[in-house]
Amino acid sequence: MRIVIAPDAFKGTVAADAAAVAVAEGWLRVRPGDEVVRLPLADGGEGTLDAVARAVPGAVRVPVLGAPGPDGRPVDTAWLRLPDGTGVVELAAVSGLPLMDAPDPMGAHTAGLGVVVGAALRAGVSALVIAVGGSASTDGGAGALAALGARFRDLDGYELPYGGQALARLAAIDATGLATPPPGGVQILTDVTNPLLGPTGAAAVFGPQKGASADDVAALDAGLARLAALLGGNPAAPGAGAAGGTAYGFAAAWNASIVPGAIRVAELAGLPDALAGADLVITGEGRFDATSTHGKVVGTVLDLAHHGAGVPVALVAGSVAAPLPPGVVAATDLTRLAGSATAAQADAAHWLRRAGAALAGSLGRDDAG
Repeated sequence: MRIVIAPDAFKGTVAADAAAVAVAEGWLRVRPGDEVVRLPLADGGEGTLDAVARAVPGAVRVPVLGAPGPDGRPVDTAWLRLPDGTGVVELAAVSGLPLMDAPDPMGAHTAGLGVVVGAALRAGVSALVIAVGGSASTDGGAGALAALGARFRDLDGYELPYGGQALARLAAIDATGLATPPPGGVQILTDVTNPLLGPTGAAAVFGPQKGASADDVAALDAGLARLAALLGGNPAAPGAGAAGGTAYGFAAAWNASIVPGAIRVAELAGLPDALAGADLVITGEGRFDATSTHGKVVGTVLDLAHHGAGVPVALVAGSVAAPLPPGVVAATDLTRLAGSATAAQADAAHWLRRAGAALAGSLGRDDAG
């Protein structure tokens, strides 16, 4: 049999690559003669760079040292150059919430993202793919655009400091010095469809996850509204609210396209080609619920495998909290397998190996479906 193992990260527990390795080890313990292809994926957030780097032959990591993190402290990071000249940048690696000792919803910023994007531009990339999940800030991408040469000024003409809080004093934007996007354009990868503003926007929905109080949310939303009034573009576009409005900022200033991250990462990683001749695909994530089939890795794998290529899909999840959709022929719930969520999380690799072995025992036959 030919088995493709294409999980997302089990967030907070195990990275996608390590999850794929563990499931593969479990499967091969039971069926050592099978061909197993590991293809860890991501949805445009943390882990996107690793997923693409592992899957694309000839991809090269290009280091960027000392970029400003979301709280201003220097971060050593990297972007990825693909063989066709495309540059891949991951916001979470330089402006992500885990890089902060404590949340700072009003002061956190995306300047480091702009520094990394600028480095890729100077290296001559032909196009850019920016994965924006996992951000620490709600600054509408103003920090990144400022690092790329735009100037955000108050009523007295002074440049604003970084951070979403400063947007309340925004009076003018000078984009004459803004760097030019690459000739092949820019794609923003996200797994959300929220607009920039309002009750379903960047501040209201994601601000509390970054430590924002109700008063903070109101102030941040008002600041984003001022940004949109001056920068233009379409703040109501699906996904504009991703990464604290960073998706909106790049769409408005650079005409970047906002696209579903999971499908684009799957394409970059070569999942459609890997499905050719596959007998089974195993995917997974930390929690399978009603949202998992809408723009997430699991749903994307299901669409490409079952609906697109006619390949059955098996699921491994930390917990299974929704009915299995058509095309999923088996599911393993690690919490049930381990006896508790605590046990499953304490040694996730062990239980993922057990899950792989269990699936091999139940599905390892000539017709996996």
